[in-house]
Amino acid sequence: MSPQSVLRHPAAAPLAVLAAGAAGAGYLYVTDPHEPGHVLPQCPFRLLTGLLCPACGGTRMVYDLMHGHFTEAWLDNRALLLASPYALALLGRWAVEGLRGRRWQPQLSTRAQVLVLALAVAWTVVRNAF
Repeated sequence: MSPQSVLRHPAAAPLAVLAAGAAGAGYLYVTDPHEPGHVLPQCPFRLLTGLLCPACGGTRMVYDLMHGHFTEAWLDNRALLLASPYALALLGRWAVEGLRGRRWQPQLSTRAQVLVLALAVAWTVVRNAF
């Protein structure tokens, strides 16, 4: 197999995402985002507006989950914690289909897209109001 055909294989993208996620998780495991001074991404929405976006707290949430601090993870970002199993299931399906040699993309109806957007906006409003 040539390098080009390997990169075009349906499993290449999901496996690259899994590898990047594993590398990021490894770094995050030893880097406490609750303490300042670490090299971690900042939320551009929060930098521009001062408000929490729907994903703010996600880095702290993942750190807390990896260390078994489930209550703290819940407090970091409830909505993202509840959505995480769905996202992981989608990633798993993408990887499995790729390993089977098939390309796969989840298809969301317009109604589902509007629902996801409405939930994200509602979560943003709720978490910034209180």
